[in-house]
Amino acid sequence: MTNNYIVHAGKIVTVSSLGTIYDGAMIIKDGKIAKVGNWNTLRSQFPSLSVTDYSNYVITPSLVDCHTHLLEFAPSSLYPVTPTTHLLTGKSILLHALRSGITALGEQVCGHPNSDFSITDYRQAVKDLPLDISFAATSISIGFSELVHFTAVTKSKAVRQADLSDPGIVKEIAGQNDYPGENLFINATPANFTPEEVPCAGEIIYTLEELKSIVKIYHQYGKQIGLHVAGEEAIEMTLEAGFDVLHHAHGITDEQIKKANLQGARIVATPMGGTHLEPNSPENILELVENKIDVSIATDAYLPPYPNVDWLPFKEQSLQGPDVFMKIAHPGMMLLQENGFDENETLALLTANPAAILGKEDQFGKLQQGMDANFVVTTGVPGLEITDVKDIKVVYFRGDRVVDRLSG
Repeated sequence: MTNNYIVHAGKIVTVSSLGTIYDGAMIIKDGKIAKVGNWNTLRSQFPSLSVTDYSNYVITPSLVDCHTHLLEFAPSSLYPVTPTTHLLTGKSILLHALRSGITALGEQVCGHPNSDFSITDYRQAVKDLPLDISFAATSISIGFSELVHFTAVTKSKAVRQADLSDPGIVKEIAGQNDYPGENLFINATPANFTPEEVPCAGEIIYTLEELKSIVKIYHQYGKQIGLHVAGEEAIEMTLEAGFDVLHHAHGITDEQIKKANLQGARIVATPMGGTHLEPNSPENILELVENKIDVSIATDAYLPPYPNVDWLPFKEQSLQGPDVFMKIAHPGMMLLQENGFDENETLALLTANPAAILGKEDQFGKLQQGMDANFVVTTGVPGLEITDVKDIKVVYFRGDRVVDRLSG
């Protein structure tokens, strides 16, 4: 049961207007943050509250990964699962994310040939986990030599390319959608296959008129829409069609960055990969932020890292998951810091900004009064000072301690 208590920290990075508070404290009541401030001040105001002492550690908001494929694609990619064990395996993967300091996820449900679960099945499977999971209902095109297309609403049944823009199917997908994830793939994706297996990755699937019609349907439902996109031509179509969130945007040009800024489009950067093009470099992330684009960093896990780029620390092409979130974000975050962005502004790319992508900016991603008490106790600022999940010592979700490496 959640109780009421005061947390004492050596430093609290709030990612809010409060900034960083040294020798700080938080009052936690009923799973919410009631107050944040100076330790001595809050202790004197609430002398009867029990104290949880992390005065030798840093506290920050817990991490938010707003673009993952942990429930649908990951289980059969990582393990020899059957339909009986698929969801159980997916839940174990989600707990791995929790141990990595992630308490909120944006999970894509695309349709999969070996997984006949509906988005309702996935929602039901995770409802008791100490995680906040938003689902993006999507369609997908995979770049095999003969393109293959699936949708969240047709599950394991392949569809025709023309069906992807069918108003009936689009409306059904939009109706099940929680947030602007990869609601469609303008480019055929390599997914997590080898380049030899997906020679058509990058092929543009839609016409501009089809894209405009799909955007119109989402907006008529009062919902924002996002998509998987890479390459100058596809990004230009995306911006002209009026999409709200661009996932990846690998290969975006300087002019397109300026156009995205004017349109208020947001970008989910995936430094590990995810498209047929070189992923978001530290320099690309810096340019996006300097042009006042709202940028979130995400893993797109599980993925093989893009080969031969100097900002990724991986020597092998094995699939990487939530535990590398801080590692892949680190080079970009360090470059932001070197260019004058403080630790609160920089950490926002892993907390407050992705929370806003999920439409939950008033619920978590910052440490301020009224927010869910989702926070981590660490030896340093995630992504800046630490990249190893072992340095995330304790994870709290809605005021409850759900991971504890200090007690073990």
